[in-house]
Amino acid sequence: MDNNNKSKPNEDLVIGTIQVLSGKTKADPNPDELESLKKLIKKNVPFMLRGYFTAYLLREILQANTPKRTTKSAPAKTAKSESPVAQKEKAQPKEAKARQERPLPEGARTLYLNIGKMKRLYTKELSQILQDELGIGQDEIFSIRIHDKYSFISMSEANCEKAIATLNGKEIKGRTAAITYSNKE
Repeated sequence: MDNNNKSKPNEDLVIGTIQVLSGKTKADPNPDELESLKKLIKKNVPFMLRGYFTAYLLREILQANTPKRTTKSAPAKTAKSESPVAQKEKAQPKEAKARQERPLPEGARTLYLNIGKMKRLYTKELSQILQDELGIGQDEIFSIRIHDKYSFISMSEANCEKAIATLNGKEIKGRTAAITYSNKE
């Protein structure tokens, strides 16, 4: 019974919000706009999910109208104070930031390797193979991009020559490696 009493004020707030929104829907000055939104929802939300979709929207509205508690130690930042570039960078996931192209240093070349993700080759593994086989450090490998069936490795031209001589014909992940200079640099 205690649980029922605790949820009652919250439930009353939700019921009140639903009634207010229902009244606003009936008295909306732009019924054509509502009709077009209704058609979009009907087209993009499966019939069996529409109730949950509505519940989700209501929850979002309620959360947006609930004041958030802020700590006194750190002032809240407003979105307007940050530049659009800073906001975009914050919104990007960590992997997307890592994938951003950096300009290659002078004298760097890109190699093509005929092995990729489909053979379960990952960046750390390929980096370790290159370091062990060529006797180079991690900082001498400028970039590694692994695709489904092939990979690209960017290093200095001297290290590229070593890699071609050392890794061609070597078995990596059950496949004979063929490594050449990339046509697309």
